[in-house]
Amino acid sequence: MNGERKFFGHPRGLATLFFTEMWERFSYYGMRGFLILYMTKALTFTDAKASTAYATYVSSVWLSTIFGGIIADAWLGQYRSVLVGGIIIALGHFTLALHGLPPLYVGLSLIVIGTGMLKPNISTLVGGLYEPGDERRDSGFSLFYMGINLGAFLGPIIAGRLAEGVDWHVGFACAGVGMVLGLTQYVLGRRHLQPAVERIAAQKAAQRVTDVQQQQSGPLTGDDWRRIWAVVVLFLFASLFWGAYEQAGSSLTLFADRYVHLELLGLKLYASWFVSVQALFVILLSPLFAWLWIRLGPRQPSSPAKFALALVFVGLAFVLLIPAGSLAQQGIKVSPLWLIACYFIQELGELCLSPVGLSLVTKVAPVKLVSFVMGIFFLSNFVGNLLAGWSARFVSTVPLVTLFGVTAAVTIGAGLVLFLLLRPVRSLMGGVR
Repeated sequence: MNGERKFFGHPRGLATLFFTEMWERFSYYGMRGFLILYMTKALTFTDAKASTAYATYVSSVWLSTIFGGIIADAWLGQYRSVLVGGIIIALGHFTLALHGLPPLYVGLSLIVIGTGMLKPNISTLVGGLYEPGDERRDSGFSLFYMGINLGAFLGPIIAGRLAEGVDWHVGFACAGVGMVLGLTQYVLGRRHLQPAVERIAAQKAAQRVTDVQQQQSGPLTGDDWRRIWAVVVLFLFASLFWGAYEQAGSSLTLFADRYVHLELLGLKLYASWFVSVQALFVILLSPLFAWLWIRLGPRQPSSPAKFALALVFVGLAFVLLIPAGSLAQQGIKVSPLWLIACYFIQELGELCLSPVGLSLVTKVAPVKLVSFVMGIFFLSNFVGNLLAGWSARFVSTVPLVTLFGVTAAVTIGAGLVLFLLLRPVRSLMGGVR
């Protein structure tokens, strides 16, 4: 608070990172919204082939973040890793703007590499903007999270409109332009990030001393191992949640393209736009959930109970789609409100699991292994995206009622099982809620 211009009361560097991440998510979700449509329509891939390629791509993005963090810590540092990652992402999108199969595979590979370098390290820079104990930190991350979802909302609407309404490759180029705008913001705001870079370097030096002391303190205790097992158990249930939730970009995008009446209140819709609905509901519902948990205080559900609720919610979203699938397979184009309502229910689940899971890991993981355990938990997104892409293989070969019903049964069943396991899981967590 030294007289420097602030960003809603936060360090000026937060504005730089807010808009950098907003444009990066604009490019990622803008392209992801129409990727499977491009493969099935322009490249005439079968559903199975397109779904396999899609699942490999989106799951690899999450897997690559582990290596991106290692590269930053051991070699490039956070600032340069984000810069290099953004450049590689932009090159990937512009490569996709070229015609043919080789540009498709090269472009997607570049985006995987670039996102792996950018995604984990830009969040680290956000944390580095604040001194330890700064009460603005949580609020700053909330603002940053809003930037993520603002980009995720705008990307499919703009890039998807250009891809489906003008030309697929114009949509890819639009995503690339978005990343270039993010890089421009990032480079111009370099001086505002210098305090974060210096603070992270100092924290790493202090951590090395702490690591030596912890190594001298002996191996993990029994309580440490029990808490790690609690994270592993919740990882398995989170993977099933993401396997249903992430079908938004695969099977549900194909459903929107083939079975939904793409018009609402006289407005022409595009199948790729529906991916934006999830981000819009996050923006609208996040303040409500933040208020709700504070309001409930000690009466709020425990973290494992929130995971169970998340699974039930995402399952109910697919229960809602069962009658829509039945109508669709009778040759009736269903209202887009079916999908919008489905995504609303899904977001009730997502807000019970995603932020809660990240907070839980920081509370239960042993201090000396917190980054490693967080990496394990992030792999639930990797597994979930693989499951979501695998499910899309059956859109054209299995009745929609069966496809949606199985997804609902698996997730609701998993949620009920987790409710039964609440006491032993809380026991493993050692009293942490």
